[in-house]
Amino acid sequence: MEENFLKDQAALVTGGSRGIGRAIVLMLVQAGCRVAFSYQKSQQAARSLEEEINNKGGRCQASAVDVKNFEEVKSWVDRSRDHFGRLDILVNNAGIILDKTLMMMTPPNWHEVLETNLTGVFNATRASIVTFLKQKKGNIINISSVSGLMGLSGQSNYSASKGGINAFTKALAKEVANWGIRVNAVAPGFIETDMLSGFPDEQKEQIIKNIPLGRMGSSGDVANCVKFLLSEHAGYITGAVVCVDGGLTMR
Repeated sequence: MEENFLKDQAALVTGGSRGIGRAIVLMLVQAGCRVAFSYQKSQQAARSLEEEINNKGGRCQASAVDVKNFEEVKSWVDRSRDHFGRLDILVNNAGIILDKTLMMMTPPNWHEVLETNLTGVFNATRASIVTFLKQKKGNIINISSVSGLMGLSGQSNYSASKGGINAFTKALAKEVANWGIRVNAVAPGFIETDMLSGFPDEQKEQIIKNIPLGRMGSSGDVANCVKFLLSEHAGYITGAVVCVDGGLTMR
């Protein structure tokens, strides 16, 4: 695909300051896209990324947004669209993990994960979809997880939220296909990010033993999959959940 295949397009990325989100933001900018990304707590990382991109001639805006709050998300979407003069891409990446066995899980543990990971996807997509429908064009990528496909012990809240994203992706893809809008999900496996930094080495070694490719993934691996799904090479793909997991969920 061409180096600047997204030239002059505008994208929104939720949760773009660190890890997978950061890699996606950088990929989009390198592809010629103007990007607005949200963050919630990582202000220093967000401002650093924003400054890095803008100093190199890219166009990037970072905003503190609570994806659980629809009005706050809608305001951010509207401001970003008006600033760039258009909206072409939405990447729903924001997410959290609060792992506990169900016996130890509190209602706040459940609601915080579901509202951030799943309701956050609804909020950003609902706030963007009217623009996409009016222009009969748009590309939506939802960052899911293999946890939503195979289930992982201690992640009933997280697995439920990501399984919901997969179903949401398929339902919306059918709903908007006639308007030229594609909707896909990317389901990463174990990726070397801050979420895995607290895992002891022995646990990481055990995880790697279950991955056919024999290694953890990188944020770049996920960003490259998003890049493909945004390209014309994926023009006939919608409603898909693409695993980037080194074969972990292989059947």
